[in-house]
Amino acid sequence: MNTEKLLKELKFKAVRSSGAGGQHVNKVSSKIELIFDLQHSSELKDEEKELLFKNLKTKLTKENRLLLQCDESRSQHKNKELIIKRFLAIINNGLKVPKKRKPTKPSKSSIKKRLEKKKKQAYKKVLRNKPEI
Repeated sequence: MNTEKLLKELKFKAVRSSGAGGQHVNKVSSKIELIFDLQHSSELKDEEKELLFKNLKTKLTKENRLLLQCDESRSQHKNKELIIKRFLAIINNGLKVPKKRKPTKPSKSSIKKRLEKKKKQAYKKVLRNKPEI
């Protein structure tokens, strides 16, 4: 996957940001929205797209687009840099294939320790009972 070609497929939109900035915030569009159309991406292979669909299904819209927003900084350029870094991190994490879990059995000694601990605890509880007369 070539990140430069992938970045060319991104669409950016500048929007008025809420938050700090005083009167200036009402005049300047410093919030950045990133839109990535996963379904129509020519840079990603079909296997990569399927993996991303599966791993990012909660972050995708109904049209299979990834929408990200950033208004952390008052600077539009800084927000654009931040959102690109975030996008690349999301894509890289989405492409990771999790390791298969190998089921294991508890060792005989751990089973023995657990049962002995249970017996000690039960004995402790018995000693707390009132004695029979």
